Amino acid sequence: MRVALPGVARSGDGFGFRFDGRDCVGFPGESLAAALVAGGHMALSTTARGDGRGVFCGMGVCGECTVRVDGQTRRACMMAAAPGLVVEAMPARAEPAPPAALPAAQALACDVLVIGGGPAGLAAVQALAATGLDVVVIDERSRPGGQYFKQPGAGFAVDPARLDAQFGEGRALIAAVAASGARVLAGTLAWAAEAAGDQVAVHAQGPDGPLRITARRLIIAMGAAERPWPMPGWTLPGVMTTGAAQTLLRSGAVAPGRRVLVAGNGPLNIQLACELLAAGIDVAGLVEQAPWPFTRPAAALAMARHDAALALAGIGQLARLARAGVPLLFGHALIAAQGDGRVQRAVAARLTAGGLAGERAFAVDALCIGAGFQPQAELARALGCALGWHDGAAVVVRDDDGRTSQRHVFVAGDGGGLGGARAALAQGALAGLAAAADLGAAADAARVRQLQRQLATARGFQAGLWRLFAPAHAAPSVATAQTMICRCEGVTFGAVDALIADGPADAGRIKRATRLGMGRCQGRYCAPLLANRLAAAAGRPAAADDLYAPRPPFKPISIAALAAAADPP
Repeated sequence: MRVALPGVARSGDGFGFRFDGRDCVGFPGESLAAALVAGGHMALSTTARGDGRGVFCGMGVCGECTVRVDGQTRRACMMAAAPGLVVEAMPARAEPAPPAALPAAQALACDVLVIGGGPAGLAAVQALAATGLDVVVIDERSRPGGQYFKQPGAGFAVDPARLDAQFGEGRALIAAVAASGARVLAGTLAWAAEAAGDQVAVHAQGPDGPLRITARRLIIAMGAAERPWPMPGWTLPGVMTTGAAQTLLRSGAVAPGRRVLVAGNGPLNIQLACELLAAGIDVAGLVEQAPWPFTRPAAALAMARHDAALALAGIGQLARLARAGVPLLFGHALIAAQGDGRVQRAVAARLTAGGLAGERAFAVDALCIGAGFQPQAELARALGCALGWHDGAAVVVRDDDGRTSQRHVFVAGDGGGLGGARAALAQGALAGLAAAADLGAAADAARVRQLQRQLATARGFQAGLWRLFAPAHAAPSVATAQTMICRCEGVTFGAVDALIADGPADAGRIKRATRLGMGRCQGRYCAPLLANRLAAAAGRPAAADDLYAPRPPFKPISIAALAAAADPP
């Protein structure tokens, strides 16, 4: 469903394209995923079991919006809609398209390479702007901004005076980076990295072909992906992450449905519910695992002490939902999604000390799940950076400026450990200044101290936020034996648990027996779930070593691209 946003308007005429033989309409600036969702096309691919899949992550991680576009395999969320496209739902087993001839990888060299155009990456580039160093920034998306500063597509007319604060702040930072002198390579996917003597080499695929970029310092700012919440029905088309829904809304002015339930744990869900409401969408309810926030005044006061404006903004969002009559179910967990071919019903239950009680069902045509985040740390792992384990996921061991155990490599923002956008901005800038100092740029001690204070403030606010949103009762697993643990390969929890019970079980054995982790997402969702399940069965804490060894390519690329990368530039 197309909607109107303050300060954002469609500026071009609609155009036609086809999806599975049906006429569709798109508008300039929309992603292909947004145009398809706006037309009610939720099932975009088919599994080997015959199940439909649709937009889930909205950020190029899961691969479930993969379609065939003019005979080529593409992710609908990562490409623009365009006139005349012939799009087909991706079958379970597709005949491969003839490989396109690609040139050998082009060689680029720079002083500092930044991977990721979200808050941390943009702040790093801005900090490097005055140093005179040669800086390259690459981002998989067609426009910088990342998840937090996502901007309307290029076909939208924007009135800066009417944008909300988040849009406006991101727009200003993106403009500063564009004017910084850095080379910004949008639509460029980093799929491998390796040490190369005194440098780091990154293999990437850009709009014009393969790249091999060498840099004296590397700043990884890839952000986080949303944590999975496996439950019966979580693979139904129309079930998507909160971040995917927000990307559709803020980048494409498209809502995921007309009646939407938002569920999970954390403040992003409240923000999305408010944005959907403001766009005229019927918000069926907000289901939040944490108790009502005002029962935890100490955590709220800690947040206000570090950033009163942000704390007041959160209170205002809850007040808007309450005034609109949106059911607010605090202390509840989502337990199932149901429907025939797409989600039509969602079920929640109250969390108690003894488990779940008091089920409540909602009629919906879209369900948005935000159950927290996990860092995208695969490049750091591949480069040998020291890792830890926190809250069910691998984190990168690093200093406040993002410096890792590998002296050439910095990891800034949520890609190394969760801290939120404010912390990412401060740490990204600190990483940029530290990398510059390594390469001989004059140190700005006063600026470093200022950024360190900003980072401490952001972390203090985030600590209060996590206390505020901590569930009073741990949500039990709601996955059944038939629930998918590996969405890509259709592996169930029951199949995994049977192998664990048969023992001895390790991640490699389960992968070989079931193909778990071998699909398009490369284990981003299922591998942490498996690691935690194996550790629990063994009666020990999980660790980063429980994950599969990182192996390129970290995102799907063509065989032709791999072959081109094999030829030395």
